[in-house]
Amino acid sequence: MNLKSFLWEYGEKVPGYDVTVINEREARAAAGILFMLGMIVIFVGIGYNHIIVARVYLAFLFLDFTLRMISPKYAPSLLLGKLVVQNQKPEYVGGLQKRFAWTLGWFISLPMMWWFVIHWDITFYKVLVCILCLTLMFLEAAFSVCVGCMIYKMIVKDDPQHCPGGVCEVRKKEPIQILSPLQKGIAVVTLAGLLTGLYLFLAKTESKTFFGEFLHEMVLTKAQLKAEEEKKLEEAFENEDF
Repeated sequence: MNLKSFLWEYGEKVPGYDVTVINEREARAAAGILFMLGMIVIFVGIGYNHIIVARVYLAFLFLDFTLRMISPKYAPSLLLGKLVVQNQKPEYVGGLQKRFAWTLGWFISLPMMWWFVIHWDITFYKVLVCILCLTLMFLEAAFSVCVGCMIYKMIVKDDPQHCPGGVCEVRKKEPIQILSPLQKGIAVVTLAGLLTGLYLFLAKTESKTFFGEFLHEMVLTKAQLKAEEEKKLEEAFENEDF
């Protein structure tokens, strides 16, 4: 493999496509697998206070993205995804934009290797980087939304071909894709309810973990935090008097 083919022929050559491509079904399956493993790591880490699972997962994530940048043929998660969807009809997307997206994933995983694998130093804002990574995986797995591919489209001069979900092709929406005013209202109310429920849970429930305390403080204003601290002091004084 020469340098030119390495840089500009990422993926597989498939008859009928004038660019090298990736099977989007495999990519989405791999994103779903990594997202599921990440959520398991969070639950185990918080519930059992075992940081070793986070270190192993993040080291695996870094290795996986490194191999993805070189070739999709050897990335473990993509091979697992291939195994799961091997009986499904392939959905081909352009390889270069997927490589760009996975390179961004590598840059996100790089500092996490230092923060959590080599030198464990957890803070709220560093955890947010992990959440960002999981969010990008979820968007790709659940909705076929490749944020890195969108960024790639904004950077390159020529529009990329065969984007995930066909978002690069200018086309008119099919009738089944159009939301009626009632459907839009239901969707908005549902989203608002989910966000409100999340806020009330983080703001009103007592946190029992370090990460939970960070989330709790994040959603409250300075005045609310001050009032909460004053209330704790009052309760402490009442208990001492008792």
